[in-house]
Amino acid sequence: CNHSSIPSLFSAVVALQPHKPALIDEATGEVWSFKDLQERSHAVAHWALQQGLVEGDVVALYLGSCPMLVSLWLGLAMVGVEAALINHNLRQSSLLHCVAVAQPRAMVYGAELTRGKGRGCGCGALGYPAILEQELLLTNARLLILVCVSQLPTDRLFLIYTSGTTGMPKAAIVVHSRYYRIAAFGFHSFGLRGDDVIYNCLPLYHSAGSIMGVGQCLLFGLTVVIKRKFSARCFWDDCVTYKCTAIQYIGEICRYLLAQEVRPSEAKHQVRVAIGNGLRPTVWEKFVKRFRIRRVGEFYGATECNCSLINIDGKVGACGFSSRILPNFYPIRLVRVQEDSMELIRNAQGLCVRCTPGEPGVLVGRIDQTDPLRRFDGYVDSESTAHKIAHSVFTAGDSAYVSGDMLVMDELGYMYFTDRGGDTFRWRGENVSATELEGVLSGLLGQVGVAVYGVAVPGVEGKAGMAAIADADRQVDVGNFLRAAEKALPSYALPVFLRLTSTLDTTGTFKILKMRLRQEGFDPGLSTDPIFYLNSRAGCYEALSPRRYCDITAGRERL
Repeated sequence: CNHSSIPSLFSAVVALQPHKPALIDEATGEVWSFKDLQERSHAVAHWALQQGLVEGDVVALYLGSCPMLVSLWLGLAMVGVEAALINHNLRQSSLLHCVAVAQPRAMVYGAELTRGKGRGCGCGALGYPAILEQELLLTNARLLILVCVSQLPTDRLFLIYTSGTTGMPKAAIVVHSRYYRIAAFGFHSFGLRGDDVIYNCLPLYHSAGSIMGVGQCLLFGLTVVIKRKFSARCFWDDCVTYKCTAIQYIGEICRYLLAQEVRPSEAKHQVRVAIGNGLRPTVWEKFVKRFRIRRVGEFYGATECNCSLINIDGKVGACGFSSRILPNFYPIRLVRVQEDSMELIRNAQGLCVRCTPGEPGVLVGRIDQTDPLRRFDGYVDSESTAHKIAHSVFTAGDSAYVSGDMLVMDELGYMYFTDRGGDTFRWRGENVSATELEGVLSGLLGQVGVAVYGVAVPGVEGKAGMAAIADADRQVDVGNFLRAAEKALPSYALPVFLRLTSTLDTTGTFKILKMRLRQEGFDPGLSTDPIFYLNSRAGCYEALSPRRYCDITAGRERL
């Protein structure tokens, strides 16, 4: 991608196979050939020019996953206009924030997001001067021919928002070379082929869906089936119907599939490879065995990061590999941080301290803006960009991207994800990994959703572990749960508090949102959910009443 833009690379793919299926909309059954996709994208480009949009402008796209969304951002890119891919689930303050950050000249929204039967837009209150209400008349696309604007690999392609698990979403900048690198990284690393059909049930406002997934279509000519919303019940039926040979997963998808009853389509599909991240070690082998997946392409990465990792040989539980023999070949590193503040620990020379094998640390990657693999393009907000950069990390005066994620490396160089920054907490003098604990507890409960987090208790050192369990049917027996947990966990890792809730808040990519849970803590007055505490003297979980809550916070009841 040294001398090409994404639209020009896509044009070369179209020339080779114009009539091959490019995108299939599972919701409607509509099939777009590569030529169809190109013509519709050309129509969008001409339409954008007619609206007076110019190179460098931003247009917010606020609609669900469908082939139209691809043609919108691709067509805008053909004339140098950047799309801001906004999560269509957002409402009110979060939506206003995302639009305001991007500062778009216009906004295109899906008809499904309008209110009532009229043409009114649910975003009308945003106050932007060019909220576009006309429909794109793409049926006349064949009459249009477009010569793309000249673009560099370092030019902006579009904006993708972070999940916002620790605050409001940030608009990450994706340049053409980054899009190519992520898509090529998946194609070449995990043995994909030009005749593969990929089942993509991930939202297209997210990089996994729009780059790792759709990128295989645009740059390597694969067919992509777009599922508008993930359904565990329909997953394998869809794969059989569309003869899919590859699937994408992220977050909790694999656990959801395992929790389903066995269905005939599990034995009839042609899927040979699963590509994604976040497959927990406790789920990995069960998933592969039950669904007969020959290859798992697990990786670590984020839209904006410069320190992606890949697990090419299927090492169970590993999210990637980094050579210990040639550590400078790929300049990433795990470095020590303060346990609570996540502040980087430095040696006498002022440099960061490398972690030893088995020692958890935060992943960092050296920044080199002249190298497409090492550059960090950051966010639209310069303050957010600066917050992710540290200096004098590897050598004096250098710059590095700080992921905020905790990983651990073994003696061979395999990397294992442990926690998002801030998810590790200390209790009874021991570090507890929330992510690891979630995997264990979910397995004990038959793969139900579990969120683990630390809560502060007045007068007590560290943070007590609290587990929110998705228990919509009220089937969890806390007594049986405790007995199973005691066999599987050290005493310091046993949840001190339990919260039984109907559902857990998640992002569009199934990452569990814990902000509200942390804020409410273990105060029974802030929630109608049943809350229990571990009475260590009685050796059982007991219901946490307002009176008992006061005893604990006042120090009269010891944990």
